[in-house]
Amino acid sequence: MGCDGGTIPKRHELVKGPKKIEKVDKNAELAAKWKYCALSQEKLRRPIIACDLGRLYNKDAVIEYLLDKTAERPNAEAVAHIRGIKDIKELNLTDNPEWEGERRNTKGDRYEDIHCGMFICPVVGLEMNGKHRFCYLQTCGCVFSDRALKEVKTEICHKCGEAFKAEDVVVLNGTKEEVEKLREKMEEKRTKAKTKKSKKSKATETASTPSETKDDKQVAETERSLQNGGESSQSEVAGPSGSSSSSKGTKSSTSSATKRSIQESAEKSEAFKSLFTTHSSAKRTKDQTSNWVTHTPYHF
Repeated sequence: MGCDGGTIPKRHELVKGPKKIEKVDKNAELAAKWKYCALSQEKLRRPIIACDLGRLYNKDAVIEYLLDKTAERPNAEAVAHIRGIKDIKELNLTDNPEWEGERRNTKGDRYEDIHCGMFICPVVGLEMNGKHRFCYLQTCGCVFSDRALKEVKTEICHKCGEAFKAEDVVVLNGTKEEVEKLREKMEEKRTKAKTKKSKKSKATETASTPSETKDDKQVAETERSLQNGGESSQSEVAGPSGSSSSSKGTKSSTSSATKRSIQESAEKSEAFKSLFTTHSSAKRTKDQTSNWVTHTPYHF
């Protein structure tokens, strides 16, 4: 049965026991969070951005994702909550003077410190390597250690001097509980923004409706006035023939009265009366009038 040559099998080779739980190397886990992009798994390089949940990304990788969300990516779940550029913030990081880059141990003859971080806290000087808790401000994007924010309690940024509130502080690469709290905070902020937009749209609609109603009233009034005017004109036209004839007679009588009154009035001078065709000088006899002649007579 395979025990030739005097070999003695051990118990774990014959009896199958429970599988050992694989333990993740803490140093490798910290390096994956603080030195590599959460989306592309490439090394972090400037410009570096962070989301509302405190994850670190390369800006170009997130922009590529936003431009083409249909492409298949291995870590698409890490950026599912990012809808646009407004959901990310570019970080204002402070370089570590002791960081020598990737080629610091090319020969392999010196000790390589795995926990050496690329960035540090500008107030306390702690390295951003995962061992210390770091936060960033959503207002300006400056990054500080949690110890610096607790020791120096101010409402002004230590680096750029911009004002901020306690709600603007976001923990970088926090625990599961901290990430859940940040997710709830993000959802509340989005709901508030939606309510504000709806209120603004309602306010604009209410502001536009009264002007429209005024215009409608004016148009209705003009239409009514036009209808009334048309009806009155139609009633005048469609009135009895006697009334129309009487109106014509009154008009002719008034016109004749005015014509006769000019020649018969004693106040007017003869020179003024001679200006009108009703004056005796303007009248001609039959001898003085000429026969009617056409301009183009057709004589055949």
